[in-house]
Amino acid sequence: MPRYHESIMKKEVLHYLNNHMEGVIVDGTLGDGGHTEFILKNTGPKIKVLGIDRDQFAIERAEKRLHRFGSRIRLVHGSFENLQSLVIQSGITKINGLLLDFGVSSSQLDTPSRGFSIRNDGPLDMRMDNSQITTAAILLEKLKDEELISILKNFGEERFAKKVVGAIRREQKKGPITRTSLLSKVVSEVIKPKRNSRIHPATKTFQALRIAVNNELEQIKIVLKDAVGLLDASARIVAISFHSLEDRIVKTFFRKEEKGCTCPSKIPVCICGNNQTLNILTRRPICPSTEELAMNPRSVSAKLRVAERVYV
Repeated sequence: MPRYHESIMKKEVLHYLNNHMEGVIVDGTLGDGGHTEFILKNTGPKIKVLGIDRDQFAIERAEKRLHRFGSRIRLVHGSFENLQSLVIQSGITKINGLLLDFGVSSSQLDTPSRGFSIRNDGPLDMRMDNSQITTAAILLEKLKDEELISILKNFGEERFAKKVVGAIRREQKKGPITRTSLLSKVVSEVIKPKRNSRIHPATKTFQALRIAVNNELEQIKIVLKDAVGLLDASARIVAISFHSLEDRIVKTFFRKEEKGCTCPSKIPVCICGNNQTLNILTRRPICPSTEELAMNPRSVSAKLRVAERVYV
């Protein structure tokens, strides 16, 4: 039996998405199908799930796990940035819930050939969708110094971006950096780990490159914007982020859509035409419980936020 990625905060996800007796819930980040399986097992027969993932390997793994649910599940290979077209192509006009889990799955991290792992040697790949061309190794080769520094600063929040890029360029004079182990070694030579820290010195560099390769932050902005038009009344968005960049995008979007009107307070009548579309249900993000952290330490940085569609 395959060993599947352990989806986090499944009970919390179900709690917020289980507010309709029938309809379609979209799992925009299907992965190994853990959240979807839990939803289908704990909801009635009139709840269906459309599972989307850009990783074809994930679709294949999830299909084996979920086929027993028959017509209640439909899987689609695609990116959630194309949520609107994927939903419409599936014959759906409105959805009753949307789950977005922005984390990298254990299946991806623990497979060296995917190129996500800092600690296991593999090709420097990092593509969520293997059909796309650009890998992390290609980015290192083609980007100018200032572009790479910007990526490390903006996507990895790496304070030592210039030092890291300098070390990368010195290594590239010997030959291209095409292995995860080599990049990890290069970064570790210029960034020393803090005493008693369990965080690898190359963590921020790997995060930044992964985000750049997969255009992750822009895709989050796109899917949130498109989701509003697809959500039926009282349908909810559940978003799970794993670092401050993702969480900031979700929090800012939810607040903007809840506020609606952007007119200055001195104007007595709204002229901007922006109506409230969401009602925030989690004023503070929900974090994993102590029990969950003990079972799944990788969930330590997870934050869950929820907003509900309103029509005014």
